[in-house]
Amino acid sequence: MNSFTIQANIVDIPARKIFWGEVSVSDGKIISIKNLPGGQQANAPFIIPGFIDSHVHIESSMLVPSEFAKLAVVHGTVGTISDPHEIANVCGMQGVEFMIANGKTVPFKFHFGAPSCVPATVFETAGAALHADDVDALLQKDEIHYLSEMMNFPGVLNGDEEVFKKIASAKKYNKPVDGHAPGLRGNDAKKYIDAGISTDHECFTAEEALDKLKYGMKILIREGSAAKNFEALIDLMNDHYEMMMFCSDDKHPDSLADGHINQLCARAVAKGIDVFKVLQAACINPVQHYKMNIGLLQEGDAADFILVEDLKNFKVINTYINGQLVAADGRSLVKSETSGLLNNFNCSKKSITDFKFSIADFGETIYAIEALDGQLITNKLPCKPVIKNDAYESDAENDILKIVVVNRYTNAPVAKAFIKNFGLQHGALASSVAHDSHNIVAVGADDESLAKAVNLVIDAKGGVSAVSKNKEMVLALPVAGLMSNEDGYKVAAAYTAIDKMAKDEMGSTLAAPFMTLSFMALLVIPHLKLSDKGLFDGDSFSFI
Repeated sequence: MNSFTIQANIVDIPARKIFWGEVSVSDGKIISIKNLPGGQQANAPFIIPGFIDSHVHIESSMLVPSEFAKLAVVHGTVGTISDPHEIANVCGMQGVEFMIANGKTVPFKFHFGAPSCVPATVFETAGAALHADDVDALLQKDEIHYLSEMMNFPGVLNGDEEVFKKIASAKKYNKPVDGHAPGLRGNDAKKYIDAGISTDHECFTAEEALDKLKYGMKILIREGSAAKNFEALIDLMNDHYEMMMFCSDDKHPDSLADGHINQLCARAVAKGIDVFKVLQAACINPVQHYKMNIGLLQEGDAADFILVEDLKNFKVINTYINGQLVAADGRSLVKSETSGLLNNFNCSKKSITDFKFSIADFGETIYAIEALDGQLITNKLPCKPVIKNDAYESDAENDILKIVVVNRYTNAPVAKAFIKNFGLQHGALASSVAHDSHNIVAVGADDESLAKAVNLVIDAKGGVSAVSKNKEMVLALPVAGLMSNEDGYKVAAAYTAIDKMAKDEMGSTLAAPFMTLSFMALLVIPHLKLSDKGLFDGDSFSFI
């Protein structure tokens, strides 16, 4: 039986007090918390509950769950609310079961949800579908803790039968329903919330968040590798901390290696927000809302807690899960586990002519997707591409580049459009991480580079690639075309290298070009996106 005691400044978040004390642990549980004489000790570490990422797609880290855990524990994260809808869109039920099984191989508390929108829309080709009966079967599992983000908010507002069957299943098993409703306000927001949907991580203005808060919805402050809403929403925590949480949503391996929820706590405290309010959102609210099997630093709880140097920078000294030391002094003690391979990749390599964009393919008015750095939403921009030999071509000088989506599940014509704000001066980027159906999305300055970049991904059966004038690079993602089965730190280093190539050698001006690229096929986020079936207007929910 593993027993130990730790003396430190103990942070009692519900009581809003800090005291010098001793935590005693035996057999994975906290058996006592003693208040020791002398008061809070200067220069001594603090014990707080572990951090929770309240909404994350593990797949976006490009790591299998066991490797995600290996990196996350270093930053004091002890558990996640994880939506496996990325792998579900590729591999269906088998994909969800893979995530659960792999997560169980390490000492970390993954709480997976039942994906509610697979496929996300009927306007793209996905690798699988989860119907209401499938979702009900998942929700019966003890390992499934909630109904994942209900992206089909038009279906909720219009009373779609399949949508409401899924929500009814969650209610039947007393499991919460996550939301996803960017820009929804007023009566529509109320109707969406009244259907039983309890959270939203898509607010990009304080006004939108306040509108949803007043109807009883909990707001998640998202700060991922591409979508960053912290600055817009953090001031709301002063008055609404009991209804707020932190999440990353989508976090690439390099930024996960750098930090996690601990960074958001440090930024919030630096803005003058009361530390107890910050920790309530980071540690307590997710556990209570989702009924997580995670301790909250109380007697009798699971020993899930962390030691930090101070309550300003939140530098983590030690992380404990069920009383087991899983990270110490910046080193992960989580051991890598061998991961199996699961995939769904059935297209053949492409030729340069597949990317030719005939002027006959488009009407008189041509729209470009305007990518916005740090946002998932895009703008719809009229543009005039270069025409050569009766075909539209990329115009790197004016930053109007060709974007394509290639169906990865079967051989089909390549969908083509234009995009602004990637800033590539030459070459092309491609990725089989393309939310939510995960076909291959690529952007490039010429057709030859596009073909090379796409074919690198096809050869690897999934991955991200970059092709410049004199260099080619690919990070293979053979697990569903979404994740590597390699060591997490090795993957983070490889991603850092290819990201640097896209920026320094090819000229991309985006903070996270591959993450931004991955969302350019996400039709449920307005205003203009590209699926394997064509250019899609997210406001009218129709093809252009």
